[in-house]
Amino acid sequence: MSKTIISPGSTIGIIGGGQLGRMMTLAAKQAGFSVIVLDPTKNSPSGQIADEEIVASYDDREALAKLASRCDVITYEFENIDYEALCWLESVAYVPQGAELIKVTQDRIFEKRALLNAGVEVAPYAEIREVDDLYQKIDTIGYPAVLKTARGGYDGKGQVVLKEAKDLVRAQELLQNGECVLEKWLSFDKEISVIVTRNPDGELTMFPVAENIHRDNILFESIVPARISDETEAEAYILGKRIAEQFGLIGTLAVEMFVTSEGSLFVNELAPRPHNSGHYTIEACETSQFEQHIRAVCNWPLKSTELLKPVVMVNILGEHIDSLYKEIPSRPNWSIHLYGKKEAIEKRKMGHVTIMTEEIETTLNEITDSGVFSPLMKVEA
Repeated sequence: MSKTIISPGSTIGIIGGGQLGRMMTLAAKQAGFSVIVLDPTKNSPSGQIADEEIVASYDDREALAKLASRCDVITYEFENIDYEALCWLESVAYVPQGAELIKVTQDRIFEKRALLNAGVEVAPYAEIREVDDLYQKIDTIGYPAVLKTARGGYDGKGQVVLKEAKDLVRAQELLQNGECVLEKWLSFDKEISVIVTRNPDGELTMFPVAENIHRDNILFESIVPARISDETEAEAYILGKRIAEQFGLIGTLAVEMFVTSEGSLFVNELAPRPHNSGHYTIEACETSQFEQHIRAVCNWPLKSTELLKPVVMVNILGEHIDSLYKEIPSRPNWSIHLYGKKEAIEKRKMGHVTIMTEEIETTLNEITDSGVFSPLMKVEA
């Protein structure tokens, strides 16, 4: 048994001040911890409720040293942290998650190689470094395909769908940002995710599988339990556990997968942190993903992830705010979470709504009929 147990009254440092850090902070403070957040933006969603806020860039060694000197354990809320800075931080502070998983998940090329080495199926792909590579490899991958930047990119940014040869010209612009991955466009039936948590003692738990629906490349709804077969659900858990153990996970890992019409699973992406598709756990599970993450990095025993009731989670974007406020008096069953972001910009994630239900289809119709989320109700081409 590991002896590194972080007790209540200690201080947790969080790199990143967004909504995931905010919900981590709430879980940490509930358990009796103090929290210091490092983020470039003053009064960030997490910084608003933390005990202290260090305003600095994520690779600022002086700021990281300050964070290290004041914290008993440090975690992070997103993967786009400077790898070298995180390696340095490991040498002066307790960072149980380490830097290696960050290195893998912030680069799609590294990530796909690591998944294949773990015996996990991914969509057929090619590594693209030059324009000539793109024209050569598209013949092997075939149309349709999607070209993605190897580093960076989220919510559909940093990628171009290739449906025919003329799209290759537009796709070349991505290569100006560095290496890319060319993936075969899979014909899939559903997108799902499973969130795995593991502590330094090797105890591992998984949350119920979420079925995720995207609109305009942004997560729109998560439905739990996912509408998949028992066999597909079991395979998703097997893959989640295999990946977590292969990578020596400590903390939280979201594994996103495609489900084909035949029930086959292909891993799409990994996120080494709590995940948007796991927000439903705050109300709907015995333990939230944020509480479980804090317990993991502090090496506490992990709690049950049992689903208490079926649930639908819907993201609130900037264009939904005004309609949402008007709808509050007539929706007593909606649990509304807002992240403290001051400006409601279109497509910006401002919060989420969780709806516990016994009838998933009825609730999905309720969401549509409310009109609150209508700007996102168009289906992707």
